[in-house]
Amino acid sequence: MSLSCRLDEAAKHDVLTTIVVFGASGDLAKKKTYPALFHLFQQGLLPKRTRIIGYARTQMSREQFTGRVTSFFKKDDPQSDIDSFLAICEYVSGKYDVAEDFKQLRSEIDANEKAMKKQEGDERVHIYYLALPPSVFVSVGTQIKENVYDGSCTNRVVIEKPFGHDLESSRELSVKIGALFAEDEIYRIDHYLGKEMVKNILALRFANVFYETVWNRYYISNVQITFKEPFGTEGRGGYFDEFGIIRDVMQNHLLQVLSIVAMNQPKSLRSEDIRDCKTQVLQRILPIQLEDTLLGQYGRSRDGSKPGYKDDDTVPGESTTPTFAQCVLHVDNNRWRGVPWVLKAGKALDEAKMTIRIQFKDMPNALFPSLARNELVIQVSPKESVYIKTIVKEPGLSTNLAMSELDLSYHRRYQDLKIPDAYATLILDVLNGDHSNFVRSDELDEAWRIFTPLLHQIDKEQVVPLAYEYGSRGPKGVDEFAAERAGYMRTAREYHWQPKSATATATATANSGKL
Repeated sequence: MSLSCRLDEAAKHDVLTTIVVFGASGDLAKKKTYPALFHLFQQGLLPKRTRIIGYARTQMSREQFTGRVTSFFKKDDPQSDIDSFLAICEYVSGKYDVAEDFKQLRSEIDANEKAMKKQEGDERVHIYYLALPPSVFVSVGTQIKENVYDGSCTNRVVIEKPFGHDLESSRELSVKIGALFAEDEIYRIDHYLGKEMVKNILALRFANVFYETVWNRYYISNVQITFKEPFGTEGRGGYFDEFGIIRDVMQNHLLQVLSIVAMNQPKSLRSEDIRDCKTQVLQRILPIQLEDTLLGQYGRSRDGSKPGYKDDDTVPGESTTPTFAQCVLHVDNNRWRGVPWVLKAGKALDEAKMTIRIQFKDMPNALFPSLARNELVIQVSPKESVYIKTIVKEPGLSTNLAMSELDLSYHRRYQDLKIPDAYATLILDVLNGDHSNFVRSDELDEAWRIFTPLLHQIDKEQVVPLAYEYGSRGPKGVDEFAAERAGYMRTAREYHWQPKSATATATATANSGKL
């Protein structure tokens, strides 16, 4: 099925669609879920007969509800579009463990379907979006199944991370949710799988012969997947302290990205074929060792203007929870055996960035010695781009060699294109019944298998993370760790792929040689 067909599928079909947003009064709903639904509405990608019902414990008037769900809409959104969207939205207040409240919700759904002129034979879809903490997943899921679930239509349940705290708790949650809903009804959402450049990896790899040819241990030295945030926990330290950076980012987001970069070519673009290949990669990853891990926790900025992690009143004063982690993984299969994969994530660092950096091996000859390595870099955020660091001769009479780039920066190449938010992309997939970009239960199980021994050792031994300054690149020794454990060779000076004038000297950005 072509991409254009997939994008239009939900809008073209006159499917009677009800979307229930549980936790409608919470931050996730107002910041992500409702803006994503509004974006799809603006683009005409919601089915024509759609109703959205918000459900939460908070008592709110219609005015309070509409003000809350539109608070993160863009300032330049036309008021007429907002009014039309709100016309298909309503709010129901109820508890998460009271059967009568869920029976009332079912009555609202039935009444809305009647108002949408439900007829015998109509294709109907009920989507239950759990924008809720995992502590109430099972309670809400049980009430949905017993008092709301309609076996005469298609039912889809969207669950947000975190999916458990370790392997045991994840399996327990999976068993309980699996007893309520079939696997093909469950959509475990990881919003990184909805990001444009992550979704682009499949096309980049399998639609271009020259990439797939060198996508293996014979040509690639190491792979780094990096997630950096320039801010700290900002008052959410108490919540973050329960999880730490490994559970918050690495075990889910970064490992999912790794599985897409590392997987073999699937039989087709069908969701199960793709998820089969991702799972096969995860099954071949060895559990991470503590000696292959570097942990850090941020303190105050050098000038003292930014507080340290433990300056947050909600964080225990003796906390050893890491806010930075760098791990080296190994995929034990024929394609990747011997290639280190470095996952790096941290808060309160020097910039906001998420990148996939594939560093190739040195040229197998000495014709051009002492040159920087070729790299393929996929920048997922903030500015989507793909570029290849490559060696060229400087233009003109010079015989110097310099590092240059083959560059596809989306903000330059597609200047009039608005890339949709990841949540909008994934909700569209839910509407279309496409599981490709959602986490299957066996994927989740393997992900926890990889990280749980490390997490338990860190917790048991109370491993003290290295201190680093707010706004720095991380703990001391970050680059040395990647070099020693993964063989990563960093360019002598930081490389920036900005346009240069004809007279600019490119040799300052990389090691250079003479032709």
